[in-house]
Amino acid sequence: MSPTLFAQVLDPAHRADPYPLYEALRRSPVSRQDDGTWVVSSHAAIARLLHDPRISSEDLPDPPLFRWTGHPIQDLLVRPIRSRIVARHRPFIFRDPPDHDLLRRHVMREFSPGRVRRMRRETEAITGALLDRLEGRAAFDLVEDVSYPLPVTVICDLLGVPREDEPRFQGWATQLATALEPNQRTDAANAARNEAAFTAISDYLRGLIRERRASPRDDMLSGLAAGRDGERMNDYDLVATAVLLLVAGHETTVNLITNGILTLLRFPEHAERLRREPEIAPRLIEELLRYEPPVHYRTRLALADIGLGDATIPEGAPVVLLLAAGNRDPARFRDPDRFDPDREDNRHLGFGGGLHYCVGAPLARIEAEVALTAIVRRLPRLRLLDDPPPYRPGASLRGPRRLRLAVEAPVGAAR
Repeated sequence: MSPTLFAQVLDPAHRADPYPLYEALRRSPVSRQDDGTWVVSSHAAIARLLHDPRISSEDLPDPPLFRWTGHPIQDLLVRPIRSRIVARHRPFIFRDPPDHDLLRRHVMREFSPGRVRRMRRETEAITGALLDRLEGRAAFDLVEDVSYPLPVTVICDLLGVPREDEPRFQGWATQLATALEPNQRTDAANAARNEAAFTAISDYLRGLIRERRASPRDDMLSGLAAGRDGERMNDYDLVATAVLLLVAGHETTVNLITNGILTLLRFPEHAERLRREPEIAPRLIEELLRYEPPVHYRTRLALADIGLGDATIPEGAPVVLLLAAGNRDPARFRDPDRFDPDREDNRHLGFGGGLHYCVGAPLARIEAEVALTAIVRRLPRLRLLDDPPPYRPGASLRGPRRLRLAVEAPVGAAR
């Protein structure tokens, strides 16, 4: 097997269909690449590592300020403050226990069942308003007109960001999402753009946090800022967590909705069934999370030598958990390349697993169910204008940059 297959996965030329590369990688499900990265691509091996405490999520490279040269005086001055300052700028998905567990507990308290139920009603109203704007149009871009504005409005409403400030977050979120791409982390120009975006969004959120502490409202940011049971995040963790929720809650759901409509238009029999039987939406979304997930891989760091089958991942090695390859593993799923909403025992990796299972999974499911069901009902005759569509450059958060659709029947008034 070629030790450069993952480099090909990162190549935008393969963005429209990376699945043949995933199939090739699964022939050696734990493989070392030329750059020293270990790629794990089978469902069983990924599931095992997602629950293995020897795998660390603190795999991001340190900011340049903290890459000291080994000079003893420089080490003496920098090393004591390094861990405290770097950690302050990392959200909990890039933290290990016990920090991860404490911060995640704060967030989960705010993702209460009642709040999530209210967000379903809010999502239905926002989706209806977005589709109303399409009336009379012969064509539109799903990403620009629905997939982007829906989740950014939902997550901003959930956190308590004023509606008039929402447009500012799209650019920030899109830029900061590149931090998940291994080939972008060493790019100095992109690092500078990330720093500028993080500074801008952090400055904005600090101001909003001050407002919410002075005048709390019924939103997540007010709850996180106030804390509960005598526990409260420090300001660094609060800002990092809010940034994470905005970026992850926005970027991933954009892909889930867009990939969902693209898949339904490629398999129109399933779109028609969803139109007739909206109650199948939860099963259809689960199959979509397996078949075309919004997140294709996550990166980790080995804290010790880890034996998997015939391979041993050495301590200190970067590890890629290729979730989307595991989702198409024939050793786990029957006929894995077939889109089948009636699939039984669909334990996919679409939301990861273990300690870092997606904290926003319930909200993402709601947004996708509401959006896909409303679109197939109100736009019963859509046609792809580009197949494959143009994709965004990132391989981790994979999704179309645009999805241009022709409307072959008027937008319906059904709600």
